Amino acid sequence: MKKNVIYIVVSILIVAGLGTLFTQLGMGWFDGLDKPTEWIPSWIIPIVWTVIYGLFAYVLIKWQSRRPISKENIILLIVNGVLNILWCLVFFTLNQLFLGNVVIIINALFAIRLYLEICKDDAMNGFIISLYPIWLCIATSLNMALWILN
Repeated sequence: MKKNVIYIVVSILIVAGLGTLFTQLGMGWFDGLDKPTEWIPSWIIPIVWTVIYGLFAYVLIKWQSRRPISKENIILLIVNGVLNILWCLVFFTLNQLFLGNVVIIINALFAIRLYLEICKDDAMNGFIISLYPIWLCIATSLNMALWILN
């Protein structure tokens, strides 16, 4: 159990750390983009991601404590983490708005799938982690707005 908790926490920290690194590399470019008038204040975004990653840690540790997470769900978790990192790389570091849209749409679809799998195991865990697919859908609409405006 203790080893699994370490794997979960380290995995989340790697995803968050790489996402933050790629995001920071492109902030100068991002700040120069035209944004819609309904744009979310920039200071909110890292707070939301910190909450999401904290909720993931809680849910995954709770899930793992009851029974091992299936290989299929582990793969789904890895795919979600890789897509989160990939979007930060493509969008912020490579400055690719259209390709960023493609990646974030795929990410949102996988997030919804992951949410449904978590709900199958435990409805309360599904409720707790529901912020993740909701946030990705909001981020997708913002990403599309940036692509249209720029």
